[in-house]
Amino acid sequence: MLAKKVFKGMAPYKPGKQIEDVKAEYGLEKIIKLASNENPFGYSPNVEQALPELIKSLEIYPDGYSTVLRARLAERLGIDGEQLIFGCGSDEIVEIISRTYLDEGTNTVMAHPTFPQYKHNALIEGAVVREVPLVDGYHDLKEMLNQIDDETKILWLCSPNNPTGSLINKEGFRYIMENCPDHVLVVVDEAYYEYIETDDAPDTVTELETYANLIVLRTFSKAFGLAGLRIGYGIASKEIATLLNITRGPFNTTSTAQKAALIALEDERFLQESVEKNIENKQQFMAFCDQEGLDYYDSQTNFLFVKLPVSGDEMFEHLLSKGFIVRSGDALGHPKGIRVTIGDREDMIELETHISEYLTSLKEGKKQ
Repeated sequence: MLAKKVFKGMAPYKPGKQIEDVKAEYGLEKIIKLASNENPFGYSPNVEQALPELIKSLEIYPDGYSTVLRARLAERLGIDGEQLIFGCGSDEIVEIISRTYLDEGTNTVMAHPTFPQYKHNALIEGAVVREVPLVDGYHDLKEMLNQIDDETKILWLCSPNNPTGSLINKEGFRYIMENCPDHVLVVVDEAYYEYIETDDAPDTVTELETYANLIVLRTFSKAFGLAGLRIGYGIASKEIATLLNITRGPFNTTSTAQKAALIALEDERFLQESVEKNIENKQQFMAFCDQEGLDYYDSQTNFLFVKLPVSGDEMFEHLLSKGFIVRSGDALGHPKGIRVTIGDREDMIELETHISEYLTSLKEGKKQ
């Protein structure tokens, strides 16, 4: 039984260290996970209160059309419900887009480093992947356009970008859309949309009325805190959404996830408080980095990529031994750095202490 040849050079996704494994390995009782950009403040208490009702009728298939959530989200966004596609997290929609548009003989353009599932799914479909290095954490938009030819099917824009957190502003977005050929689908992945602070972010949903080759991805996994339920969505023209819904499996999101997302969407207070706490704690962490002489990328997300005088793996292992799980830059295609999810203030203060102590030990070691 032979699989596609491309699988010979690929490996399954390797998740970060799991909390129970770290506890056992290092003999620790408390573990703080700051590696996957989850919401450290949890999720809406309204969802938690409704859970007994949400898990009823598990023997019945979910609504494959996500009718109620679709209607409410369409109303909130000011769009037609037929423009939406729902997925098991927005990363499933990345897979659906790749299955719909990519095959052998085609190519796709993306930044490097960026969200790895773009490349992963493109390779499985047999497409050629053209990666354009970031410039100081930002997409090199001009060079990305230069990489497009007649066989290019998709241009991936992760904004804010993972793992750097940098945003494509209004001018950059307009530059791409005005100069990208109509035969290329432009995917703007806004998984961290709710965390954006700047007023210079484009209103991508409104721009769908102008650009027929645009699709916007968002998720309930990050700011809404529903990562464990796996539900995200895409917004596009009716024509594109119809194609994607043909590719989509008939029951790809659960009833529990759909109902929880609906409740979370209505709890604006929880969302606002989460975002405000994130901004405050991120600013304090940035001030710490400034004090320690550590550079970092401009982040419009709930994480900060910190540049280090040592390898990301080295700092990762040190922090792991202290009970903190972060993401090594080595695993993200960006050595000599770590991506740190912004946690609650108490945990961030302790993390800062461990980082500071390690950097001090390095300096003292050099002096000796």
